[in-house]
Amino acid sequence: MSTTPLTDGLRPDAPDGTDTSDTVPDQSLMAEESENPRLTMFWRWAVIGLTLLGLLLTMNQVFFWNLFGIALLTNTFLYLLIMLFIPILFIVMPARRSATAATGGVRRGLPWYDVVLIVLFVSCAAYFAFHGVDIHEYGWAFVAPTFATVVSFVLWGLIIEVLRRGAGWIVAVLAFLVSIYPVTAGQLPVGFLEGIQYDVATLAQVHAMGNESILGLPLQTAGSILVGFLLFGVVLQHTGGAQFFHELSTALFGRFRGGSAKVSVASSATMGMMSGSAVSNVLTTGPMTIPAMIKSGFSRKTAGAVEATASSGGSITPPIMGTAAFLMVSFVGVSYTEILIAATIPAILYFLGIFIQIDGYAAMRGLRGSPRDLLPRVGSALLAGWPYLSCLVLLTLMLFTTGNESQVPFWVVAVLLVIALVRPSVRFGPKEWTEMTLDVGKTLAQIIGIIAGVGLILGGLSATGVALSLSRDLVALVGENVVLMLIAGAFACFVLGMGLTISAAYVFLAIVMAPAVIELGVDPIAAHLFVIYWASVSYITPPVGLAAFAAAGISKAPAMATCVEAMRLGLVKYVVPFGFALNPALVAQAPAGEVLVNGLASIVAVFALACAFSGWLSLAEVRLTLVLRVPLAVGGFVMFLPSTTWTLIGLGVVLATAAISLFRGRTAAQAADTSS
Repeated sequence: MSTTPLTDGLRPDAPDGTDTSDTVPDQSLMAEESENPRLTMFWRWAVIGLTLLGLLLTMNQVFFWNLFGIALLTNTFLYLLIMLFIPILFIVMPARRSATAATGGVRRGLPWYDVVLIVLFVSCAAYFAFHGVDIHEYGWAFVAPTFATVVSFVLWGLIIEVLRRGAGWIVAVLAFLVSIYPVTAGQLPVGFLEGIQYDVATLAQVHAMGNESILGLPLQTAGSILVGFLLFGVVLQHTGGAQFFHELSTALFGRFRGGSAKVSVASSATMGMMSGSAVSNVLTTGPMTIPAMIKSGFSRKTAGAVEATASSGGSITPPIMGTAAFLMVSFVGVSYTEILIAATIPAILYFLGIFIQIDGYAAMRGLRGSPRDLLPRVGSALLAGWPYLSCLVLLTLMLFTTGNESQVPFWVVAVLLVIALVRPSVRFGPKEWTEMTLDVGKTLAQIIGIIAGVGLILGGLSATGVALSLSRDLVALVGENVVLMLIAGAFACFVLGMGLTISAAYVFLAIVMAPAVIELGVDPIAAHLFVIYWASVSYITPPVGLAAFAAAGISKAPAMATCVEAMRLGLVKYVVPFGFALNPALVAQAPAGEVLVNGLASIVAVFALACAFSGWLSLAEVRLTLVLRVPLAVGGFVMFLPSTTWTLIGLGVVLATAAISLFRGRTAAQAADTSS
């Protein structure tokens, strides 16, 4: 069965050269990982055992079972959570990228230093878990026994190493610098960086035992909500969900012009609901969709760009978005269901824009779809895959109707497992159970490790109080101009997104940038989604464009050319965030009637923008001249503005441009008929 990382993407500085962000192993790496020489029989069963204990611990907390009559404090629960899951990261990920190569791939098991690190980490986390009540009641975060302070230093250093292995050097170095920054915060000559200063011992205690650093909001969210949704995503794929959604996309869109590319978009959108990853979506669906696009007439760079652009929408696609969307729960203070609703219209607009541009590309080049008799039937695909659709519907309905969204994914996982066991078409024996549990463990270990490490960034900025002053300084710098603030925020998100995982970039900017944007009147949910959108565009934008580079490797096209083409296809993603930041109705933060009207207007706006970008007016079936593409794009952008007057003006420009284009097209066609 296929598995896909729930990740922020591929990082070139990963310790092992693989997917580095909030992730699970993707399909192309499964065989390699299952043969990982580190995973001897003992360590495989260690991973499985730790995973099952971690899931049991989480369910005990989520369902309020209080096993053995013990009610765990939040800090004790979080210490136990990292104690069970993070050692898996030390087991499966080597300390150095060349660790396996250096041994010639012969040495099996873990080197002695990894065993020492595992023992140290488990000991530190267990010590703090045992003293959870003391930490809470006696304020150990600021005044702690000497031994607890020493253990705090050890845990701090180990978390940095966990972050280095899980997310790469860039994130680890940033987290270390920000986490140590409070030691010098009171002596810096730069005014806006001055803050409360700490001695290094107290700072270690704050990081290890406070509730705003390692155990801060990101890890609290992971323990309460994220674990269940990650489990659901992995189980859905292991029980055949990925294959079903690809077949359904093929059945629905394969026969239309440019059908192979439209299948790629639909497949990546549905895969995004399970994984929230850009690069892993490319690696999972790309080997199927990219060759099909090339065979049907798409150029190599365009085929790669289509896959990369569609896959980069994974982190913004409900109902299972990327990790950063779950972190929004704690930062914004709303339920995940509200975030799911808010993200729906922007996600629809993003993929609609890609569809329309693909349709224009295919129309101008005369590319046709596949013959109907070579495609799977929609009815047959639905009949075979109804359990997967049913589980997604069940998940969504339960999120809206139950009072505890943290319990919902566990119930749906139980339904999926029962279906997998009773359906004869799904092979789900002991081997499949083992591989699925290993994948769950690797997924949760890497994400929880990254989130715990990213908490150090939150801790360093929160402890000094600099986060608030930075927001005020940013507002003063732009002169309270919301458009300038959004442009500055977009640039900051893009730059950070090139070097960090989306979750790390989001945590940093949610502290520094989002409050400033909110202070200028932008809706809080819109402000935080704006950060996520712009942090993710780096996957298709030069000079990094990791999703585009991964797709270029499959299509065998020049990487930079693929990146530029992906940027062109994804232009809507650069516009939509400004639209919903200025018009909160597009993120469902308005009365239902206003949301409906603005949603319909935004569809027209995206249609106009996509046609202008592609040069083909779909529905009217005419080619657009450059002179007409400009007003069509301007009219489309104006329709995003919250004012009804501007919306009507934009609509008028779009309709007038479309009418002129249609008239010119018919006139040219009549002239051609007359001359012939």
